[in-house]
Amino acid sequence: MKARELRELSDEELQSKEVELKDQLFKLRFQHALGQLENAMKLRNIKKDIARIKTLLREKRKGTE
Repeated sequence: MKARELRELSDEELQSKEVELKDQLFKLRFQHALGQLENAMKLRNIKKDIARIKTLLREKRKGTE
């Protein structure tokens, strides 16, 4: 997911997206541990998306202070 797309979302939408991605990351890690994960790049991409969301949330909080 691109940062441009994420910037258009509200804080609540970003937080719900973060929770959704964390859940997905947990499931993928479980599959990876069992040796059932087809594409390991999914893990990396989801981690990066979570980091982008956290960065945007932090930027928005700093902007309001």
